[in-house]
Amino acid sequence: MTAPVRFPRFFVTSPAPCPYLPGRSERKVFTELKGAHSDALNDALGRIGFRRSQTVAYRPSCLDCQACVSVRVVAEEFAPSSTQKRNLKRNGDLIATLCRPWSTSEQFELLQRYLGARHPGGGMATMDEVDYADMVEHTPVTSYVIEYREPSDDGVTPGKLVGACLTDKQGDGLSMIYSFYEPENTTREGLGNYIILDHIERAKDKGMPFVYLGYWVEGSARMQYKVRYRPMERLGRNGWERISAEEQDRLIHGAANTRRDEAPALEGSHKDGMPGGQGQYRLA
Repeated sequence: MTAPVRFPRFFVTSPAPCPYLPGRSERKVFTELKGAHSDALNDALGRIGFRRSQTVAYRPSCLDCQACVSVRVVAEEFAPSSTQKRNLKRNGDLIATLCRPWSTSEQFELLQRYLGARHPGGGMATMDEVDYADMVEHTPVTSYVIEYREPSDDGVTPGKLVGACLTDKQGDGLSMIYSFYEPENTTREGLGNYIILDHIERAKDKGMPFVYLGYWVEGSARMQYKVRYRPMERLGRNGWERISAEEQDRLIHGAANTRRDEAPALEGSHKDGMPGGQGQYRLA
């Protein structure tokens, strides 16, 4: 008999500067996603901590560090905090639209403004429009771009694009691959958090148990925003486990005292596991 899914071959990248913690290096294990069973493979790998980048699934495989921890929000049990309720009310007039994974100039211009303000000098700062199109359109799995727009004056033409998220649909939830938003919109604070809250509501409405937020790194100021969503699970040696209420209280308190925008961008850094380029996955 022929197996319906061929067991994937895994490879390891060369060491590179860590994008999260200074003075450390990172290494990734990866495999290619292709063929008729890409969705099933991506789903299975996502449950054991892999993330997708275009046609590659990867996860950290560093020799002397295990700081990167996969986290997911338990959407079906999520109850927003008072701060999150205010965010939902403040941005509740935004119009969210599911779009096919096809890049637009409007999205790219928003991405450029976002990177310039929030991740200057990071590994994605040199992306051009072709690179962005590759990031969005080269997908072998079920994915889409969710656009967030302000209401238009006439109620007919599309309003201003203020946020977007490249999202994968997995068997047990939504995986937020990459989100970006208008960085200088003073009338809409918390757009990044709103996009996460909207994904949690979408997963809950569809009966999906989880929203995957990628990797959380304790000690990295740019990653602490993820701990504000509860209940939350993290992937450890014994599988997925719930973070206790007491520990999450401590982590949220620490995150509240962390200024993410004051954290310097490290060499080769990029937002939440999004590689600065696909070159690291090319086989010699």
